[in-house]
Amino acid sequence: MALLSPRLQRFLLTKYHGDSLKTTANKSSLVNIKARSRSCSAIAIDAPGSSLTDVAGIRWGSTSLQGAREEMEDGVVVRSDGLDGFSFAAVFDGHAGFNSVKFLSDELYKECCAALQGGLLLRGNDFKTIREALQETFQKVDAKLLNWLERNGEEDESGSTATVMFVENDTLVISHVGDSCVVQSCSGKAEVLTHPHRPYGSNKVSLQEIKRIREAGGWIVNGRICGDIAVSRAFGDMRFKTKKNEMLKKGVEERRWTEKFASRIQFSGDLVTASPDIFQVTFGKDSEFLLLASDGLWDYINSSDAVAFVRNQLRQHGDVQLACDALAQAALDQRSQDNISIVIADLGRTDWQGLPFQQQNFAYELGQAFATIGIVSLGIWMSTSLL
Repeated sequence: MALLSPRLQRFLLTKYHGDSLKTTANKSSLVNIKARSRSCSAIAIDAPGSSLTDVAGIRWGSTSLQGAREEMEDGVVVRSDGLDGFSFAAVFDGHAGFNSVKFLSDELYKECCAALQGGLLLRGNDFKTIREALQETFQKVDAKLLNWLERNGEEDESGSTATVMFVENDTLVISHVGDSCVVQSCSGKAEVLTHPHRPYGSNKVSLQEIKRIREAGGWIVNGRICGDIAVSRAFGDMRFKTKKNEMLKKGVEERRWTEKFASRIQFSGDLVTASPDIFQVTFGKDSEFLLLASDGLWDYINSSDAVAFVRNQLRQHGDVQLACDALAQAALDQRSQDNISIVIADLGRTDWQGLPFQQQNFAYELGQAFATIGIVSLGIWMSTSLL
């Protein structure tokens, strides 16, 4: 028998304690938000709250929560300057330390502005030129980061994913490395715009990543490159780029593999790469908002539920920052074990006060609840009858 979801448990409690169904339905479709300490986005640069709008009328919210992790390794940057009316928003999901995120939070923005000629390339709408500029920029910044990490003098194995959005009123450009994700809400329907770069899974992107890694001389153990890292594209991670042979030797010393195994390995390329997937999206009449978040959200809340949650939040109070904070808290209440970083961009096209609350799954789950109650009651009756 399937266990009842937390939402259904709350419904049954309120149902049989006299509270109104309306009160329950008007709350989050996922969790009941509780007060908990929030880690401020310390590296959010020029990050406007929901009370501010940029020249295109887009309202922003951003937040980062440490979650259950011992260290905060995520970063969020939102900027509305330097790109000729386009806004820059990025989520960085670091691993093995915070140094790579610290470097990228400023450097990637500066290099993107320079490569895109202060936004002129974005305004020119030549996607081929934009794509080439961003691909070159990501590779350039990665090379600078690797040099910077090595100059630190200490053995720094940190790395970071990076998913970047360039947004204006009608157009979105995404440059994506790693396992964060961008979702667009179109009249309440979640449209996933990016796919995670991970060395496991049966989807097309994952299979391509697995093939690339193996062709470069790498191997995969339990969904991890060389049994170590579970993301296949990222900045930094020198042990899978410029220090591959040292990584191989260290594995022998730590008895993670044998000398015989190591002697057969021939590397022909980087196992982890910072080469981005780049997309261009033209907003339609039904485009409502963008949701960019690290996997600390997506591994615990799916895209449809996240979109429904944000829509209901905006319907309640219209505050993008409050909706952003509440969604991060919802992931924590779903027992997310990771850092959680979220950016929401309300495109300013929707009259939120005029929308009904989105309850697309509640009727189905309600039916499941009463079916479960019926089965339990029948079991109790049959057990009693046999006594």
